[in-house]
Amino acid sequence: MTVRVLLADDQQLVRAGFRLILAAEPDIAVVAEASDGIEAVNAARRVRPDVILMDIRMPRLDGIAATSELTADKTLTTRVVVLTTFDVDSYVYDALRAGASGFLLKSAAPEELVRAIRVVASGEALLDPAVTRRVIEAFSRTRAAPHPSPEFATLTDREREVFTLLARGLSNAELAAQLFVSEATVKTHVARLLTKLGLRDRVQAVVYAHERGIIASHET
Repeated sequence: MTVRVLLADDQQLVRAGFRLILAAEPDIAVVAEASDGIEAVNAARRVRPDVILMDIRMPRLDGIAATSELTADKTLTTRVVVLTTFDVDSYVYDALRAGASGFLLKSAAPEELVRAIRVVASGEALLDPAVTRRVIEAFSRTRAAPHPSPEFATLTDREREVFTLLARGLSNAELAAQLFVSEATVKTHVARLLTKLGLRDRVQAVVYAHERGIIASHET
């Protein structure tokens, strides 16, 4: 199966560099490019890529607005990885809230870029616990809601336990080991709690947990 990728960045040299890296991978194909958010949205709806590498700061429509528009479109299954120059950036936080499945530094090594695309294409969130939590913590404090949403009350005790561990960045394998259950059982719990809370993936779960005070900064 070939992972179809759209490159969205206003710098042609950056797009060319990414294209060159990805051309060496037999299971990844760049199917379109865009130089701003409007082009990215239009191209995504036209070619329906599996993954978009989305720069945040672009003309006409920035990467955050473009991400929000695309993730709100229920006819698309495209997943977005936002690109940034800094790992602690309010724009990254906003992009994660908008529905991005993760973020990647532009300075990342080629193998990290390739891995990121494969991880997100497989349906997982690109979640580096240390970096992602730092970004979310840095910008969620002033926006945090005082209490969990009503939907949180619908979770079972086990689902709440899974949610708390998931929001701290544990993988399915780590969750299974800690809870003494199979990975298949963990996946079932995760899928159900994300559906109940209306969350897209693990990254959204981390954002939700921090914004609503379910996971306090000192716990992470």
